[in-house]
Order: sequence, then structure tokens, then C-alpha cells
Amino acid sequence: MRQRNGFAHELNKNKGNFLLMLPGVLYLFVNNYVPMFGMSIAFKKITYGNSFVETYIKSPWVGLKNFEFFLSTRDAFLITRNTVLYNIAFIAIGLVLSVACAVAINEITNKRMAKFYQAAMILPNFLSWIVISGIAYAFLNARGFINSSIVGLFDMEAVSFYSEPFWWPYILIFIQVWYNLGVNTVIYLASITGISGEYYESAVIDGAGKWQQITKITLPLLKPTIITLTIISLGGIFHANFGLFFNVPRESGVLFGVTNVIDTFVFRALRTGGRTEMAAAAGFYQSIVGFCIVVLANSIVKKISRENSLF
Repeated sequence: MRQRNGFAHELNKNKGNFLLMLPGVLYLFVNNYVPMFGMSIAFKKITYGNSFVETYIKSPWVGLKNFEFFLSTRDAFLITRNTVLYNIAFIAIGLVLSVACAVAINEITNKRMAKFYQAAMILPNFLSWIVISGIAYAFLNARGFINSSIVGLFDMEAVSFYSEPFWWPYILIFIQVWYNLGVNTVIYLASITGISGEYYESAVIDGAGKWQQITKITLPLLKPTIITLTIISLGGIFHANFGLFFNVPRESGVLFGVTNVIDTFVFRALRTGGRTEMAAAAGFYQSIVGFCIVVLANSIVKKISRENSLF
């Protein structure tokens, strides 16, 4: 009874704040929690009816059979390896460059230039992957900028990028890091600006230079943000950026060995077989594995430094 009265009192006292929070809570519920009902489709064999309810009721339960297509295909190891290794590279390289850029921008004394660099770095996030695919093609095709300008300048033989798999791990990593660098930099920059200036003033009095201030104050105080964002990123290690891996290589079959990931594999399987339950099984598989990795990573962080753990 006391808890109810306490909650009612808190609700009445902060009703304005709760009202402002309501749209976000409703969006979260509709967008994140209601679709969880669809996870059960991963354990059914879809038999289409006249409506969704009829389809769901008539579709028989098949247990874990929909998950077998990952293990039964000869590409199972390949697509899993590509998905995991690419994401590890994205997380590691993106982390180092984002922190470095955030520290560098923070050191710029001209605020207009600092804002210009932030805006320029975050601009790629406003572009669709179709546009980015076109930009990449303009650079990489046989008559593109690289072959006509850079390669031609040194009288070298033109590189057929869309038929040579060797280059694509580097190309995809570069594009993904470039695409997300601005957003991650802004997050780390916000954390840096939240550090009290008294730390730096004391360091200057003690004779510390810029490099010592960065290594002894900025980076250690950034550690909680770095750990939190890294753990969250690990949750998506079995998810791939579909736009990056599908649009940028332009469906070149020769490149499937280095560009085919779980998401593109499922899409192509759906396009040829049209089995919705397979896509649901893939999504369920990726989410469960991602959740387990987050819990495992958080447990490791908790043992090393409890105050920096996510939960």
C-alpha cells in the first residue's frame, strides 16, 4: 500500500515529466516490444492464409528445424566468419579513430573550425547506402577516379575492383568506419567536454604537457564511456550492415567469399525461396547470440573493474 501511495505521489509530483516521457515510452513499446511476438515465427512453418491471424494459427510448430539451414549450408562457416571478423574490425578501428578524432577536435581552439569538422564528419550518416554505393562505384569502376587518376598517374595496370576479392575487406572496413566515425566522435567529444577543467588546470600547474594531459586525464576519464559503447557494440557482432554488404559490392558474385554475411545470405535465400520463417530464425539467432556476448563481456568487465560495468 505504501508503494502504491509512493508511486502515486511521485506520479502526481512529476506528472509533467512523465507526460513528456510518454511519447518515447510508447514508441519504445510499439517499436521494440510488440515485434517480439514475431519471434515465435522462427519456430513455425508458415502456411499462408487470408490474414495474419489465420496464417499464424494454421502454421504448424516445427521446433528448431528453421535454424538448421545455417548449419546445413556449406556457406555457414563462411558467412559467420565474415560477419564476426568484420564487426570486430569495425569496433576496434572505429574505437581508436573516434577517440583520436574527439581528442583532436577538443584541442582545437577555434570553435567555428571545430564545429565545421564535426559537421563534415557526421555528414555521411545523412546519406543512404544507395548514394554511398554510387560514390564508391565512381571511385572504383574501371574508368573511375582511382583507375583514371591515381593508377594512371603511375602508369600501372587498371585494377578491376569488382572482380578482385582481395581489396574488399579493406574497402568495406574503410567505408563503414568513415560512415560511423562522426557519430561516435560526437559521443566521445561530449564525454570529454564533461570533464572538469580543474583537472587540466592542476596538470598545467604541475608542468604536464598536452600529451600527458591526454594520457593521464582524458583517456582514463573516457574509460567508462569507451567500455559502455564497446559492450553495446558487441551485442551486434552477429548483425551486419545490410546496406554496406549488399549495395556497395553491387551484387558481384565473384566477391561473395568476402562480402557475403548472415544478413545478405538470408536475404538472398528469401528472394529465391521466399520462406519468412527462415528470416525470423536468423533474426532470433543473431539476437540471442548478441545478448549472450553482451552478458559475457559485461561479466568480464565487472570482474576487472566493477564500477565500469554496464549492469
